[in-house]
Amino acid sequence: MASSSNSPCAACKFLRRKCIPECVFAPYFPPDQPQKFANVHKVFGASNVTKLLNELHPHQREDAVNSLAYEADMRLRDPVYGCVGVISLLQHQLRQLQMDLSCAKSELSKYQNVGIAGHGLIAAAAAANTQMGIGLGRDQFFAREQQMMMRNYDSEMARLGVNGAYDASLLAMNVSASIGPLGQFPQPRAGGDERRTIGPS
Repeated sequence: MASSSNSPCAACKFLRRKCIPECVFAPYFPPDQPQKFANVHKVFGASNVTKLLNELHPHQREDAVNSLAYEADMRLRDPVYGCVGVISLLQHQLRQLQMDLSCAKSELSKYQNVGIAGHGLIAAAAAANTQMGIGLGRDQFFAREQQMMMRNYDSEMARLGVNGAYDASLLAMNVSASIGPLGQFPQPRAGGDERRTIGPS
């Protein structure tokens, strides 16, 4: 129907005809948008638009008019390509964005692989350091035990030198008990510095 009894639609006003209640243009070309119909008429022609709208269902006509108006506007801005130029530009931008996204995913995958390898190396180094620390602690423990046993041995010898009352067999058992565990760990020998066994005086 017409927009109002006193104001014809933009199409009828442009065509300088009376806007009837059954006007097919009235719902889609209001009086306050005269340029919209002018562009559509210039590109497609009023008779072609009328024929197209009459062939469509009422619920499809609004989308068809909006599409015709957009294409007409683009054709007037770019007579060679029209809306095809805009579509081509958007497709090019879409392909470029897809390529950028693919490159970004590839770079991210590389960094993730490097990170996994780095964590593996760090874990291996930590395990090696832990094992070395355990071994070092064991060596330090036996070194302290050796030092304590040697001090006990020197103390026994000093007591023997002062009192002279220890039996040789008792001294041998004490020394053997003190340094016996050291037999399984070979000790370096310094030339000319070997301890001599002192017999009973």
